[in-house]
Amino acid sequence: MSERSPEALMGVMVQRSSLQEIRELTYKPRDAWWTVLLVDPVAARLVRLVAPYRRITPNVLTVIAMILGLGAAGCFLMQGRWWLVAGALLFHVSFVVDCMDGKIARLNGTGSMFGAWFDFMFDRLRVFLCAVALFGGQYARTGNEAYLWTLIGVTFLDLFRYVNSHQMTRTRTDMREQIEQARGPVAATDAEDAATPPPVLLHGPRARLRHALQSRRIRTHLVSGIEFEMAVFIVGPLTGWVIQTSLVAGALLLTFELWLILRLWQTTRAFPVALAKAHAEAAVTGAAARVKTGGERAVEAQREAAISQ
Repeated sequence: MSERSPEALMGVMVQRSSLQEIRELTYKPRDAWWTVLLVDPVAARLVRLVAPYRRITPNVLTVIAMILGLGAAGCFLMQGRWWLVAGALLFHVSFVVDCMDGKIARLNGTGSMFGAWFDFMFDRLRVFLCAVALFGGQYARTGNEAYLWTLIGVTFLDLFRYVNSHQMTRTRTDMREQIEQARGPVAATDAEDAATPPPVLLHGPRARLRHALQSRRIRTHLVSGIEFEMAVFIVGPLTGWVIQTSLVAGALLLTFELWLILRLWQTTRAFPVALAKAHAEAAVTGAAARVKTGGERAVEAQREAAISQ
């Protein structure tokens, strides 16, 4: 069998990036603590291995994550204690691979609108199938209807979290765009001042905790959809407390979601005042600019008159 030429290999491989470059280019500024502590250290090293091979695209990794998720669901269906452990481990591996697709997309610039949709839909399908397999399998084994009610609750909370997150992001984006549009063009000095972060004032244990988490890229929303899924499909099967773990994780997720909704409500209530202030600032800035322009024109006219004399 003939070997490939270096020119042919260049079509499927690129130079391997360093681990530090991968961290700088692919890590999110803020992420779930489960991802930061238990996934990123492994995923970054795996990305370094596979990133040079351009045939391993983000969509390919999404499909691999889905296959691993189906394997986890199959293990959950077997119902036995060690099958639950195997399913939990496979689910974690599938999540690691799922995190790799976004990192590959950011590193190689191979992301796409379809890829984002593809990843999201397969994530939801994987979670739903694993939930049906886990709780349906335990119901078949025990006949306890509590597993079916827990299945309904887990499915609802997972969908609620992602739909709510999407809608809140849209609402915040709309408010920000309206305020930016009301302000109009910003002076360069103002833009530089806005880009300069204010100094961190650590007053009280809550502020210090927030700073400690953010300095490690951990978002303060400690129980999000990711932690919820990991609790349900990893911690629960590993400990054998499938219902109990799901109930605790669901309660914590709902608590944090209600807190975010409260903050959004407070922001929307303050939005009309902020928008009116932006319009007023734009009017003042425009008036000042017109006065300045008029003064400059008067000076220019005087200069031209003096020259003509």
